[in-house]
Amino acid sequence: MTVLPDDGLSLAAEFPDATHEQWQALVSGVLRKSGKEFSGTAAEDALSTALEDGLSTRPLYTSHDTAPGTGHPGFAPFLRGGKPQGGAAAGWDVRQRHADADPARSNAAILADLENGTTSLWLAVGPDALPVSGLARALDGVYLDLAPLALDAGSAYPEAGRELLRLYAERGVTPQQASGTLGADPLGHEARTGEELDAAPAAELAERCARDWPGIRALAVDALPYHEAGASAAEELGCSLATGLAYLRQLTAAGLGLQQALGQLEFSYAATADQFLTIAKLRAARRLWSRIAEVCGAPADGAQRQHCVTSPVMMTRRDPWVNMLRTTVATLAAGVGGADAVTVLPFDAELGLSDAFARRIARNTSTILLEESHLAQVIDPAGGSWYVERLTDELAHAAWEFFQEIERAGGQGAALRSGLVGERIAATWAARSAKLATRREPITGVSEFPHLAEKPVVREPAPALRTGGLPKVRRDEQYEALRARSDAHLAATGARPKVFIAALGPASQHTARAGFASNLFQAGGIEPVHDPVTVDTATAAAAFTASGAGVAVICSSDSYYAEHAEEVAQALKGAGALQVFLAVRPMDYAGVDAYVYTGCDAVAVLTSTLDRMGVA
Repeated sequence: MTVLPDDGLSLAAEFPDATHEQWQALVSGVLRKSGKEFSGTAAEDALSTALEDGLSTRPLYTSHDTAPGTGHPGFAPFLRGGKPQGGAAAGWDVRQRHADADPARSNAAILADLENGTTSLWLAVGPDALPVSGLARALDGVYLDLAPLALDAGSAYPEAGRELLRLYAERGVTPQQASGTLGADPLGHEARTGEELDAAPAAELAERCARDWPGIRALAVDALPYHEAGASAAEELGCSLATGLAYLRQLTAAGLGLQQALGQLEFSYAATADQFLTIAKLRAARRLWSRIAEVCGAPADGAQRQHCVTSPVMMTRRDPWVNMLRTTVATLAAGVGGADAVTVLPFDAELGLSDAFARRIARNTSTILLEESHLAQVIDPAGGSWYVERLTDELAHAAWEFFQEIERAGGQGAALRSGLVGERIAATWAARSAKLATRREPITGVSEFPHLAEKPVVREPAPALRTGGLPKVRRDEQYEALRARSDAHLAATGARPKVFIAALGPASQHTARAGFASNLFQAGGIEPVHDPVTVDTATAAAAFTASGAGVAVICSSDSYYAEHAEEVAQALKGAGALQVFLAVRPMDYAGVDAYVYTGCDAVAVLTSTLDRMGVA
């Protein structure tokens, strides 16, 4: 080993350390220049971003924000990963989902995936998907000793689980070679459908797996029904912990040892494009489950097994190509967070049955991150980040609080049936819906930068899923309803509803607000018309009449509004405009009916505009 000589050089030795207070003073000065008077901690709070669950993201994190008890990778509380080597051994399991009800087509798609990078399969089985009787045909040619299988069988989990174990035995797969999960999840099925299932078969399958098939887990703790209903990260974690604990009680009551019962569970979580929150969620989940196992008396020698699925809630039906970007960020977050298996939903998953191209892009997302970005070669990449460590700790406390509330209500089953879970999640989604409606949470391609002339992506309809439990929400649902009205109007009349952009003054005065207004109205399927690009008081009325639009929006600078807004508004009303908007925060101009501005309720504006134009 070579020892470098001490040359006495100390970098930055001449510069005194800056203090947190000095940084706050500088922030206060910047805010003061923008007309906001804050000082000290209030200045820092003014730059913080509120998250769900009462959490917030601050503008600055320092060494004072580290969380205690992070431990080491592969050791309790497993916050930094379930294995000492992280994902360096093989990365995460690339698990592709298949939900086609036709066994032959499923088989072709399965073989194509396995030949091109997928390492395991997630099969939807049961009355809403692949029939149990078709499982053998769908798995023709599959090396069951090499490809782990995970089932999502809903109410058919007893029959599907027994059929898969029969196939393993029939095709000569030894207990040491078989791996995967049978997917028994009675509480998850109840959350989705409202139907209570008998949990006894799940315990029987778990006992059989523990005895004869050590590589197979019988039960899945699926948190996606709660995420898809609009739950926050802490609520998703709280429900998964309560469900996992309920299954531990059932399995130990059926005669399994605690360690055996823990080994029969696999947890599924949603990975979103909020990468840091996803990373924190997976790390917090392992920490909290480790705490539950510890309290139950289990030795700290095994981490929670995690399966991550890119969020269906974030997927859009309009401009679905953007979903590729969303799922890439979500996959990166899942990998960095330490997920054992990752399912990337194809970009067209919300449109029906995915085609071969979409499935290829989905599996290649993981492949590129693993093989080209070498993401799994770093142990706990987010570890040591003051922001991530702090967010993980705060999220863990919020999730534990909700978990305790569920337990006080009698456990996950009782909390579902009493409405506690549904009501809490509904309140969370209502608050988030308001952010979506005002575009404070923008949706690229839908509420921001929509493309009305895009060619729709058409897919064969997927099998209808059973409902009756918690609702299924989507971020784009409010705008999707507006766009559907516009599409129907186009089909009935040959044209979309139109808004005339009355751009006043030189381009330097109207361009920004004209672009904003055009973007906003297109989000509701209302086509902007701005020909000519610039109008004045004398030409506005004639240009509006020639446009064929039903409503108009005036766009210019505040100074130009003061001189001409009222006059132009009156001219537009005289030319037959059903409604005249002004692109500015609400003021008092005669002839102006409404105002559009950053932070306005875009959904309310667009809905009322379509109503006024008679769009059914």
